[in-house]
Amino acid sequence: MSDITPTAGGSADPALYRTEDRPVYVVGGGPGGLAAAAALRQRGVRAVVLEKSEHVGASWRRHYDRLHLHTTRRWSALPGLPIPRRFGRWVARADVVRYLEKYVEHHELEVITGVEVSRIERAADGTGWQLRANGGRVLTGRAVVVATGFNHTPKLPDWPGRETYAGKLVHAAEYRDAEPYRGKDVLVVGVGNTGAEIAVDLVEGGAGRVRIAVRTAPHIVRRSTAGWPAQATGILVRRLPVRLVDRAGALMAKVAVPDLSAQGLPRPSTGLYSRVKEGAIPVQDVGLIAAVKSGLVEPTAAVESFDGESVVLADGSRITPEAVVAATGYERRLEGLVGHLGVLDARGRPVVHGARTPEQAPGLYFTGFTNPISGMFREMALDAQKIAKRIG
Repeated sequence: MSDITPTAGGSADPALYRTEDRPVYVVGGGPGGLAAAAALRQRGVRAVVLEKSEHVGASWRRHYDRLHLHTTRRWSALPGLPIPRRFGRWVARADVVRYLEKYVEHHELEVITGVEVSRIERAADGTGWQLRANGGRVLTGRAVVVATGFNHTPKLPDWPGRETYAGKLVHAAEYRDAEPYRGKDVLVVGVGNTGAEIAVDLVEGGAGRVRIAVRTAPHIVRRSTAGWPAQATGILVRRLPVRLVDRAGALMAKVAVPDLSAQGLPRPSTGLYSRVKEGAIPVQDVGLIAAVKSGLVEPTAAVESFDGESVVLADGSRITPEAVVAATGYERRLEGLVGHLGVLDARGRPVVHGARTPEQAPGLYFTGFTNPISGMFREMALDAQKIAKRIG
């Protein structure tokens, strides 16, 4: 509840009185939304989490089985509850789900599942926010935290000939494990963290041949060097000048990562931190370096189109994989939800995040829409505390 109360002289804004009995609505029951709800609850603010699926942590439930957090257990915990030591240093996907379920129970969070919010707009009386949801629901809250997730909707390029490709084409969101691809010729499109890890999983799971299509050579870093996690370096350098970090990153790469140019994966021409600022996180090595070096994963040119059984590459060559796994990213899909409020940039991303609220939309907050070098879980936990402080 708000600690604002009327005074005899009426000096406080009367509009604030009308909002104190309204909850803060948190849209999305992933780690960012749950962290924000817990931090608000700790400050005595009622927070109601609205989750469109039937369970919290929906995106983590859908990820491929092999996935582990690329950030350490210690620096991935959400406010008010450490991740159990038994989950290990690099927490597995299934254990992330268990942790999120326990988090709801531990903090006694108010979570309503099966509610999909389609539009957020100012309340008619101008004192809060109105949310329109499925089933004709209209909810009014004093503030709204949007936490619908970085990986909201799978993005599949509209390659020419895609619809008539004779092989099996799936987005990485549909990939679970290597068993369906055992003995098959598979092309993975995209060499981000997801594509790199799926390629290694296919090799280890018995795929007959694994190639990975590369449009832009990635920065590759060791997840841990002599016990020092890459995340720790990311935390230390995140506020340093971009050029300085780029130089240091290039030096570290020469020492820690072999030159794979002969295998078709050259060193990138742009700096590591410059690329991060553009939204491209470096690939944390979980076996890709060894797989490429040994020829088990073969880099190819980018995909240009499909033609029957063939995949046409940017260098003009054609290959005929039996299956294609497109690790081509996700879209935030915020336009329908808040696009009319002028709070998104040209790429559909929130113009502010964390405790900052748009000038034209006070009381509207965003969390979980950046992919920082210091770790997404860590930054969502920090954002949650800042948002709760600002609202509370």
